[in-house]
Amino acid sequence: MRSLLAVAAAVWLAGCGSETVHDLPPAAEPPRSPPATEAAAGTTFRVGDGPEGIVVYGGTAAVALRDPAQLALVDLDARAVTGLIRLPGPPRHLGLAPGGTALVPAEPADRFLAVRLPGGKVTERAVTGAYPHDVAAIAAGVAVGDERGDSVTLLRPDDTTKRAEVAAQPGGLAALRGGRLLAVVSVRERVVEILDGRTLEHLARAPAGVGPTHIACRDAGPCYVLDTRGDAVLVLRVSADGRAARVTRRVFMPGGPYGVALDEARRRLWVTTPGTNQLTLLPAHGRPRVLKRWPAVRQADSVAVDERTGAAVVTGRTAGLLQIVRP
Repeated sequence: MRSLLAVAAAVWLAGCGSETVHDLPPAAEPPRSPPATEAAAGTTFRVGDGPEGIVVYGGTAAVALRDPAQLALVDLDARAVTGLIRLPGPPRHLGLAPGGTALVPAEPADRFLAVRLPGGKVTERAVTGAYPHDVAAIAAGVAVGDERGDSVTLLRPDDTTKRAEVAAQPGGLAALRGGRLLAVVSVRERVVEILDGRTLEHLARAPAGVGPTHIACRDAGPCYVLDTRGDAVLVLRVSADGRAARVTRRVFMPGGPYGVALDEARRRLWVTTPGTNQLTLLPAHGRPRVLKRWPAVRQADSVAVDERTGAAVVTGRTAGLLQIVRP
């Protein structure tokens, strides 16, 4: 009997080992927003068709428009679009480099653009891997998550590139420790990996819930992973050298948390939940909790912070709106 059990166990283990990442369930998608039951908080105005990714610098918001593929430059004080930049493909998310450069991954075109704010001058163009989804400025240059290439492409200042394989379908990127570390959330494999921000060496790996999508990190940590399918914000502790990472806390957040922005100076974390049409504020420390919720625009997939005022700026994809909420 003992030998039969040993054989059965060996067969079972062999079967598990034969599974591939393609046997995993599909990655989480942004929840569909229901019809609004109350007016969106703060100020709203139209910005264009299909707004998604957004960054803010010095009172100017750069907003990714999907139809047609454009980058809208928006004066937040005047609440007006001041310029439109044509793109080779529509972005889903944007990044921001120190000094006010918008980082623009054009998904279906496999291209990257750097756009100086507030003027809108395109200062860099580059080829990426397959389907660049998210982007982050790190110590060695700009890291681009190639969602359909299962890789991260490093675009260096000397116009050379480096590519590193990561877990399946990288969907969210964030820098920490002054750009010396890069956190990558792979949405199909449901893990977060920590990479060296200079060499892209793999340092650590941790589970990231049942359906993660995006991530934001304080420079000294912790990081906050949005488990969209799991209705939670996960607190991820990363060691100083990046060689250890683990989830230490889970904050329940119904409605599928999807958009996230960190206000480093004020230690605030903003999260959108499209499934409930809400914008939520939490303290950005190791034990966050819900401080307040506001009604958001429909399909609030992205949020950014106006660091001058501390206001949250939210894109509403359904009606093409921008929403400004002051805490």
